[in-house]
Amino acid sequence: MKYMCFIKHAEKYRLDTIPQGLMDAMGEFVTEQMKSGVMLDTAGLKPTSEAWKVNVQGGKMTVIDGPFSESKEIVGGYALIDVKSKEEAMAVANRFVELHVIHWPEFEMSCEVRPLEDM
Repeated sequence: MKYMCFIKHAEKYRLDTIPQGLMDAMGEFVTEQMKSGVMLDTAGLKPTSEAWKVNVQGGKMTVIDGPFSESKEIVGGYALIDVKSKEEAMAVANRFVELHVIHWPEFEMSCEVRPLEDM
């Protein structure tokens, strides 16, 4: 089963330096997960000042350039994982978040985990 993990946080954290301990721990975690075939892809996302939105409302399409000041939290990164069960997906997401708690305790975030549709 494939799951997409969305890492959400306030955009203000884009200005902070990520602690080296977290960078090291995440490097080990991601390498381990990639080697095992659990993690298929992952990346942080650039700030919304470099983004745009394409909206459709009332049958009309509009394009809005970032930054998106109306957003209290942004998707700051993602991970695509392939696991055998919901429980395994939860364990991967929990470990990811736990590394942040250990190495950057003042960082506030959420990790939304959603299964992909079967095709």
